[in-house]
Amino acid sequence: MASATLDLRALLKRSTIEDHEAVLKACNATLKQVKSDLEAQHVKVVALLKLERYDDAIRALDAGGERLKYKAGFEQSYALYKVGALEEAISLAKSIKDDRGARHVEAQALYRIENFSNAADVYEKLAETHVAHHDEENDIRINGGATDAQLEWKKQGELARKKKPSREDLEVFETAYNAACGAIAREELVQSEILLKRAKDLCNALDELSDQRKLEELFPISVQQAYVLSRLGKHEEAERLVSEIALSDITEVSTRQVGQNNRLASATSTPNPFLAQRLFQEVTALPRTDQLYTNQAELMHENQLALDLLVGKFSAVLNSTLKELSTQPCSTVAHTNKLSVLHAAAHAQNELGKMGLKKIIPLMEKRPTDVGLALTIVQLYILTNNHGSALAVVESLLKRLSSSSDPRHQDVQFAPGLISILISLYKHQNRKSQVVSSLAKAASHWRHKRKLPMALLQAAGLMLLDSSREEDQGPARDIFVMLHDSEPNSRFATAGYVAAHSAASPDKVAAEADSLTKISRLIADVDVLKLESAGVPLGPSLDALTAKRKRALDEKPKPAKKRVRKSRLPKDYDASKAPDPERWLPLRDRSSYKPKGKRGKKKVEALTQGGVGDGSKEGTKGGGEGVIQAKSGGGGAGKKKKGKK
Repeated sequence: MASATLDLRALLKRSTIEDHEAVLKACNATLKQVKSDLEAQHVKVVALLKLERYDDAIRALDAGGERLKYKAGFEQSYALYKVGALEEAISLAKSIKDDRGARHVEAQALYRIENFSNAADVYEKLAETHVAHHDEENDIRINGGATDAQLEWKKQGELARKKKPSREDLEVFETAYNAACGAIAREELVQSEILLKRAKDLCNALDELSDQRKLEELFPISVQQAYVLSRLGKHEEAERLVSEIALSDITEVSTRQVGQNNRLASATSTPNPFLAQRLFQEVTALPRTDQLYTNQAELMHENQLALDLLVGKFSAVLNSTLKELSTQPCSTVAHTNKLSVLHAAAHAQNELGKMGLKKIIPLMEKRPTDVGLALTIVQLYILTNNHGSALAVVESLLKRLSSSSDPRHQDVQFAPGLISILISLYKHQNRKSQVVSSLAKAASHWRHKRKLPMALLQAAGLMLLDSSREEDQGPARDIFVMLHDSEPNSRFATAGYVAAHSAASPDKVAAEADSLTKISRLIADVDVLKLESAGVPLGPSLDALTAKRKRALDEKPKPAKKRVRKSRLPKDYDASKAPDPERWLPLRDRSSYKPKGKRGKKKVEALTQGGVGDGSKEGTKGGGEGVIQAKSGGGGAGKKKKGKK
């Protein structure tokens, strides 16, 4: 037994980082003779970890019992982290006191379960204490930068330690890459493009990395570059870059899946949806230790559903989205509302306009508080230029949320995005009073919350301050006091704070007013005389238009003036002669009418009414004198007519 232990110790003294197999063989030989040798068990676990045989390391720890687990607590937590048992790894690492290695394992496990705020706290404490090795300092800076980038993606940028990269961050490709990811999350795309190029150049310049290792490090950088270029509108450059990436050579399955997604999304020509779907599904299921982060997985799911819609798999989309929407009927989470939009699109079967509305509107009865569904209907109404109906949908949604007994619905009712849509529709109809009242209600709701929506409060304070009503000035002062306390260095908050108090208590804001830029400096380059000579057009205000409209309603409508036509007189008109009194009668009814020919004269005689008959005319017997007897038109006894036989 003693000789085996001495052989193991001698081997460990002259061992290097490359001979872990030899160390493992020596440990196994020692343990065959003495199974309870604690040192040999510990060394075996370390050798297995060095060989990346993490499952075997956990089995060796279980076989060693509690004594070995107590001695190799750090190694056990690291093995649990590597096999994906993250919660167990965190719990075990926290129980190990005064061990920097355990703190690193804890921080990395917290990072993997996306608890980035706690991971940032651990890295900050590690950075504040003494660092034993330069390599550890680099690891803390690299991992801390990655944590800051993830906080930006989670919309928790206020917890990030850095917003801009330092000079040291631009000297290592990992830190430059992490800084670029943070810039992408903040929508600073131009800066991220520069940082990604810097990271790629630094990686290519490294001599200590093999060519294969360089390719593995360059793959994620190139994938992010393609995304940034497509977002910047450089689609041809993005497509060319993606085509140069050999996706089959990427060892990380998650990176390969993201790269395939970006290749399809950056295509300049519209791909065949059936072919795109097949290529998208080429990536196999992700292993437990190489999962996508939540924001990546959600985007992949949304893209998968969008491809299903393009190929006509409407029932599959309905079933998939309805299962997730049933757990969150009312939410402001972006992913949930996107699923609601996709669900509505599947119901409408990709129809737009009135046909799409006809199929989607009945869904509101089943899900009356679904924000994504309501916004989909609003968008379709706006596409048909029906802003009134769009406003009615938003108002009815807010009314249902306000009447709900669930306190979470109040936050949804006054969500900044929903309020901004309501304000936009009110402004489209020039309803200024509703704009002011809606912003005032939303600001009153959020003033007592822990996390303040600064953009909404700024808009509410500005509108209330601009209002002519005296009762709006008090809430405006309260809002700007809160903004000034939260952001004392903000020039907008300071200017609003001064303006809100200038009328009531100017002495209170004298110091803040002096810190603002002087008016004379602001208008130093303005040529007043030139403006006056050119003229400044001022459009009528909304109040003036309203007053003008009211005056128009009060006044009685005046009768329209008749246009006097220019008199048209005949050419032979003589003012000295009296006009013919029979000039309005038809020509045949006038006394001066003289028919032409015998037939005309006889016709006139026949049409004479009340005339006295001539004595020579033959009358009827028996008192028929004075009545003209009409000639018979029938019979064959009459005189034959001349004509053709």
